[in-house]
Amino acid sequence: MKSFVIEDSFWEVFPKVEIGIVCVDGILPASQIADESAKRAARLLDHANDSAERWISSNTISQNEVVAVWRDAYKRFKTKKGARVSVENLIKRVMKDNPVRHINPAVDISNAISLKYALPIGVENIDAIEGDFRLAMTEGGDYFLPIGETESDPTLPGEIAYLDDAGAVCRCWNWRDGQRTQASDETPHCMFIMENVDPARSADLHAAIDEMAELAEAILGGTVTNKDFLTKDHPKTALA
Repeated sequence: MKSFVIEDSFWEVFPKVEIGIVCVDGILPASQIADESAKRAARLLDHANDSAERWISSNTISQNEVVAVWRDAYKRFKTKKGARVSVENLIKRVMKDNPVRHINPAVDISNAISLKYALPIGVENIDAIEGDFRLAMTEGGDYFLPIGETESDPTLPGEIAYLDDAGAVCRCWNWRDGQRTQASDETPHCMFIMENVDPARSADLHAAIDEMAELAEAILGGTVTNKDFLTKDHPKTALA
């Protein structure tokens, strides 16, 4: 069985980070999800767009605490110029009165959870991961084909990234996903990942992961095969 392993090189930089995962199998494509369930996913996203204003205390994006903690985190490792944590873009859209749009139930739920808790969320196709899935500081040169591109953009020395035996899966920790493990509407076996860099918000991470697990079954028709929280003292779990 594949594993998700967070290596020592990561913990040396971020000893207090906590990462939650939900592995789900049997996710239905949007065309097979009941209309009422799809409408529920859309309502959840609409409500999250409205309620996300609670995380905004400044008109300057970098001065909002849920963004500032990630801006600080990104200063601790090598990144591509302009790389930002994924949740920053969602918060920015709320600030500009440009709500996150409906796409399909799986994406709507993911965005709703990310906005509701102001935590980043990523989704990977478990079946496309080669060998173990790892989070580590890289030596650079890991093959990476970004979504929407045709040429590799390898990792940098000193960059933190999600990796597997074939190369990088997500660059600059949780900035940009690659094509190889991209989840689509036809991907039944996925891992949802959420990271928290602020120990004071551990309860938010746990609530977000619990809700993601519940909605993956109730709306997406999947079965949760593993739900776990990784820390320095518990750095490995199964990709079930």
